[in-house]
Amino acid sequence: MSGILEGKRVLITGVLMESSIAFHTAKLAQEQGAEIILTAFPRPTLTERIAKKLPKPTKVIELDVTNDEHLGRLADIVGEELGGLDGVVHSIGFAPQDALGGNFLNTPFESVATAMHVSAYSLKSLTTACLPLMQNGGSVVGLTFDAQYAWPQYDWMGPAKAALEATSRYMARDLGKQNIRCNLVSAGPIGSMAAKSIPGFAELASVWDNRSPLEWDLKDPEPAGRGVVALLSDWFPKTTGEIVHVDGGLHAIGA
Repeated sequence: MSGILEGKRVLITGVLMESSIAFHTAKLAQEQGAEIILTAFPRPTLTERIAKKLPKPTKVIELDVTNDEHLGRLADIVGEELGGLDGVVHSIGFAPQDALGGNFLNTPFESVATAMHVSAYSLKSLTTACLPLMQNGGSVVGLTFDAQYAWPQYDWMGPAKAALEATSRYMARDLGKQNIRCNLVSAGPIGSMAAKSIPGFAELASVWDNRSPLEWDLKDPEPAGRGVVALLSDWFPKTTGEIVHVDGGLHAIGA
């Protein structure tokens, strides 16, 4: 029996650690039949080492999503490797340290602008860079952390994720005529590299111990990876502009 991504070609960003959602997305995508290519920044060699733990070898491309030169050459490099694309996974987020950890009211605009550029605008810039390779439509899937709420210590990454969620909706509007779907997975907290960069992450994650209807495991990124792979597949052919929660159900619980 073939996998749900059989014959699909997928670009995946953000594979930095074996514990990341992006790594498990890449692993599951290969297991479900996809050909994949990875991007990395600022240390492609780190991603190359992690990629050796995937079921099949895969190429790693250096890509800074704030660098127009990198974005401009992306389609040519990926096209040479895969011929085209059926899916793009956006697993990119960054905020300077002074934009996190309880410093919300004192964060300078320069740091806020960096967080917005890397974490939200890049969904648009990455996707448009890949559009020449998606002539037959496809699926773009990003990762968010529920921006309905103000979370402890998360500070300017919260507005950045809210901007990411809005960007995804507008992209769904404008790319639908090209049969390109754009959706997000809103995952619960995972002990990834991104999480470790957030001061007070343990306080944020502890919310799941008390409120999540389903038991949540900080060390298990696979459920979120499965959500991403499902949205990349043809099993959601008419779903776009959506945010699928893979968070143990916490988003539905008030207190």
